[in-house]
Amino acid sequence: MLEIKLKSFKALNIQELYDILQLRTEVFVVEQDCVYQDMDGKDQKALHVLGFKKGVLVAYTRIFKPGDYFEDASIGRVVVGKNERSFNYGQLIMQASINALEENFNQKRIRISSQVYIQEFYKKLGFKPVGEEYLEDNIPHIAMIKEK
Repeated sequence: MLEIKLKSFKALNIQELYDILQLRTEVFVVEQDCVYQDMDGKDQKALHVLGFKKGVLVAYTRIFKPGDYFEDASIGRVVVGKNERSFNYGQLIMQASINALEENFNQKRIRISSQVYIQEFYKKLGFKPVGEEYLEDNIPHIAMIKEK
């Protein structure tokens, strides 16, 4: 079971912030072998969706109201720890993020920037690709939109 918590940047405690940065670095920098600036100054504007398994952070996203990242509401930094991916936590954390955008910002249109190889995962959640593929941090991405 995944325990979901939604927190503003200011509400995060030091351990939670450390765990978020550790998980994002573990997957996006080390596992994907991608050197990039993860701490981009946008965490302060985001709401953070944390997924805990037995008190350990195993899944995470950050969500933004319209205008704080993209013109549309958005979800980013979607991550599940490597050893936790077989438990459906990706779908659970994404659904919690979609629900949080709807409940907190009354948003029905959501934009994500998906790595191309995982776009089928997002399609199952109702996202549709828009536009052409592009490189972000030397990884192929595609914009995707979900509308209700």
